[in-house]
Amino acid sequence: MDKADLRDRIWTQLEDEGIARFPFPPHGRIPNFAGAKEAADRLAELPEWQEASVIKANPDAPQLPVRRRALREGKVVYMAQPRLRDEKPFMKLDPAEIEDTDAAATVSKMDGYAEPVAPDDVPHVDFIVSGSVAVTEAGTRIGKGEGYSDLEFAVLHALGAADDDTTIATTVHEVQLVDDAPAPEPHDVPMDVVVTPERVVRTETTVERPDGIDWEVLPEEKIEEIPLLQRLQP
Repeated sequence: MDKADLRDRIWTQLEDEGIARFPFPPHGRIPNFAGAKEAADRLAELPEWQEASVIKANPDAPQLPVRRRALREGKVVYMAQPRLRDEKPFMKLDPAEIEDTDAAATVSKMDGYAEPVAPDDVPHVDFIVSGSVAVTEAGTRIGKGEGYSDLEFAVLHALGAADDDTTIATTVHEVQLVDDAPAPEPHDVPMDVVVTPERVVRTETTVERPDGIDWEVLPEEKIEEIPLLQRLQP
């Protein structure tokens, strides 16, 4: 089974079994799922989370409870703009400067609260939360297929904002936890922790994290579309 087939299987299962939640359909996106808040609450019990002060989170619906939880606990949250489209593609949410943290955590209202920052100005990130379509107990993550989550990590790692001390986790439904994913590619970022509404899986992954941007696998058109990549390209 290749990545595309696995995505289609998970999206369809979430829909057919009534697990998917708004927005619909789950296909073509990081799917929202029943129990997303419970997974976020379980994630927040991790000691790595409790010790973290700076979080990077994906902007998708199933991780909205994670972002809200982080802001309520006083953690600074960074989210990437879609497709890293601007020179300052990371949006900084500082709960010390926000009255309505619940609203600020939503994609539709984020711009009214967030400060756009360049990757060079992102401090060390203690904890990264990624959205997934599927993930294995060994930490192999399958996203929706555009590669931006891995690219965002590569950019932050290249600039020193993410490193081996940064914990990387994902929250998913149990049916998204699979054992038949394709082997990870060199640019794929492995998960340290997978959290479902029912349990925590510490992957004990042995896959090395990318230590920067793999320019050889980036299409020229993607480089041309992202100002940041044009600036960083050697």
